[in-house]
Amino acid sequence: MGLGTVFLSEVLGTGVLLLLGAGVVANVLLAKTKGFDGGWLLINFGWGLGVFAGVYIAYKSGGHLNPAVTVGILASGAEEYAPGVPVGVASTLVYFAGEMLGAFLGAVLAWLAYKPHFDETPDEGLKLAVFSTGPAIRSHTWNLVCEIIGTFVLVFVVLALGKTPTQLGPLAVAMLVVGIGASLGGPTGYAINPARDLGPRIAHALLPLSYKGADGQSTGKKDSDWGYAWVPVAGPLIGGALAGVVASLAF
Repeated sequence: MGLGTVFLSEVLGTGVLLLLGAGVVANVLLAKTKGFDGGWLLINFGWGLGVFAGVYIAYKSGGHLNPAVTVGILASGAEEYAPGVPVGVASTLVYFAGEMLGAFLGAVLAWLAYKPHFDETPDEGLKLAVFSTGPAIRSHTWNLVCEIIGTFVLVFVVLALGKTPTQLGPLAVAMLVVGIGASLGGPTGYAINPARDLGPRIAHALLPLSYKGADGQSTGKKDSDWGYAWVPVAGPLIGGALAGVVASLAF
């Protein structure tokens, strides 16, 4: 299988993942939506079903949808990322590029779907939360630890599923993501995926989102929280690499 096919597969799969994932957050957080204030579990299930759809769509490339998964497979010593796709520098970079672009495009589509509701929502933090994660208690060290642990669980179990004939396919991964969100998502919003956070954060920085100051007038200013942005990138990459190493010893 050519790397162009891998790239397109990851773009489409990750794009749908982010469209549905960012979409459920928008539905719960933004003003005047039908799902407003639907709660944390609705968000968890929305992301899980986004993974379910995305993995099916990206079946040709193995449905990584996440640089941490790609790194985990690499660290596990696997010879192929997917049938016919050997592990190598070029293939690794193609996976990363497809995942990042797909996440960016999915976030843009979610913004288009909820554009009137973004306009009706005055809270800058809620708008940013549709695109990217943020900590409940800001402590970069502990936020990093949380992301490492959550991503370790994700990648380690995904690698285990590849060794066990569960016949559940993407459904197993979807339920795993729901479980991680419900159990470990509270401290940081469980990015557990560098592309899921960084791609949409870039979209947030580039899209024409307007904000109002205390006087009700548009300020044209927004904060994409770049000071925190390294945490949901570094944490998942570390967690994914650790999971791959442990999996190589355990399985």
